[in-house]
Amino acid sequence: MNVTGASALVTGGASGLGAAAARRIAGAGAHVVVFDLNEQLGKELAEEIGGSFAAGDVTDPASVDAALDVAEEHGPLRALVHCAGKGGTVRLVNRDGSAGDLELYQQLININLVGTFNVLRLAAARMARNEVVDGERGVCVLTASVAAWEGQVGQIPYASAKAGVVGMTLVAARDLATKNIRVNTIAPGVFDTPILARFSQEIRNGLGAQVPNPARLGEPDEYAMLAQQIVENPYLNGETIRLDGAIRMSPR
Repeated sequence: MNVTGASALVTGGASGLGAAAARRIAGAGAHVVVFDLNEQLGKELAEEIGGSFAAGDVTDPASVDAALDVAEEHGPLRALVHCAGKGGTVRLVNRDGSAGDLELYQQLININLVGTFNVLRLAAARMARNEVVDGERGVCVLTASVAAWEGQVGQIPYASAKAGVVGMTLVAARDLATKNIRVNTIAPGVFDTPILARFSQEIRNGLGAQVPNPARLGEPDEYAMLAQQIVENPYLNGETIRLDGAIRMSPR
């Protein structure tokens, strides 16, 4: 997919993986709409890359549609990179013997899984109206996690949601095949993002040392490089790609 002169939506685009993807897709010629809850960072990045900012929640259809409207003001929507998500800890049985937090579990499923479905369906509906160019109308890049296979203790809502994203990938690609829209998913390992910034350098170094090769945290631009390749490679479809330096997460 050649995105020159087209528009793209990057959710969670104000920082981390999303910001790196926004820079890459903008560099490939698209007008990128940065969709995020963080208005300050989002506007700063949009100005940097010559794109637009739209504030909103991925679980809210109205705000996603509003962001898509902004995108289509600058060209047909040809690419989606969905990075928005949230972590959180839920144990099945707490230390005091009480049952795990159902409300938090549902909240994290809603953000990470239902939010992915919501953004995907609304973006795909816009792409389906595009003119076919070189056999394509659009491409969607979703974000899962290695936690989909090796979730650690306490990650049960996050692992459940990301496993759901993996599960929807091939089905979505098949569903949208008649619309000439591709769907792929990236499953990152441990990346140097703002989520990890709250931990000490010692802890971050320890996480990086668990990666077989290269023995370090992933860099956001390495995620963005793969997202760009997915967008540009027309034969890549229905696939979930682990981007993790061959790590296999331990239980804790």
